[in-house]
Amino acid sequence: MTITSKEIRLASRPGGMPTASNFELAEVEVPAPGDGEVLIKNTWMSVDPYMRGRMMDRKSYIPPFQVGQPLDGHAVGKVVASNNKDFAEGDLVLSMLGWRTHFISDGAGLQKLDTFGLPEQAFLGVAGMPGLTAWGGLLHIGQPKEGETVFVSGAAGAVGSLVCQIAKIKGCRVVGSAGSQEKCDWLKSVGVDEVINYKDHKDQAALINAFKAAAPEGIDVYFENVGGDHLVAALEAMNTNGRIVVCGMISVYNDTAPKPGPWNLFHVIAKSLRIEGFVVTAFMDRTPEFVKDLGEWFAAGKIQTQETVENGIENAPDAFLKLFSGGNKGKMLVKLD
Repeated sequence: MTITSKEIRLASRPGGMPTASNFELAEVEVPAPGDGEVLIKNTWMSVDPYMRGRMMDRKSYIPPFQVGQPLDGHAVGKVVASNNKDFAEGDLVLSMLGWRTHFISDGAGLQKLDTFGLPEQAFLGVAGMPGLTAWGGLLHIGQPKEGETVFVSGAAGAVGSLVCQIAKIKGCRVVGSAGSQEKCDWLKSVGVDEVINYKDHKDQAALINAFKAAAPEGIDVYFENVGGDHLVAALEAMNTNGRIVVCGMISVYNDTAPKPGPWNLFHVIAKSLRIEGFVVTAFMDRTPEFVKDLGEWFAAGKIQTQETVENGIENAPDAFLKLFSGGNKGKMLVKLD
């Protein structure tokens, strides 16, 4: 017995902002699982900004996607047939084989999920890589102290929204930036003290003034998801001995030519700033600690989440492209089942 699986392939490498033409939908025949193998039907998949970098043919911390081959990324799936003693039919699994509806595996790279009462897609968001990114970057690099001011760019996204809420749990004053009034209102509803709609500030000087007005006592920890003009503004508003946690710089991912760096980088010296970038894999060995914290916060009602869901594998490219136009609130997901 064979099953027809649908998958999204990289049709061509983007130059600048990706378009629908850079992707193609294909069908492949998936055979019945052999000895020691399982057949997985994906139910949810994640699209994330880091995937843009993988569309470029360059050396990085993760191999690039190959033209003509299916993309990959985190997905939750269900075992529909098994010849592997470690997996039973009906088991939920986490894998890195998203962007397809079905696949065969020998079990390598599959993580069996116990949802602990959480919805399964949470393991692609708050209980998965974005959650660990927020927790590790803020607490172990930013090291916020009670009473300090934490500023989060891209604050309404999957990572940023959790950073904001963890910072509030830790007793900080929290300021965020987002790209719509709806997103700003939601951030205020979960306790963010001040929110800037950056689209209301059309030039660098206006954004700098907005940062300083929102954080009149200065910024102690800046969690960077955006880069560009946001980084310049943050450097102007940072306090002495401030920490800049560099998680992402989505504003420059689609640039076709290098832009000048921040003109005010000299503040790193005068203000004794620490700037540190990271990749979430640095915190994988601390996952049990993260899950313990997250469980306690959820049980206490201290964490709220948002999801934006596109339906169907054929809409996965559109979901990905919306990440760069502000078309998502919280975690962007694709429901496959």
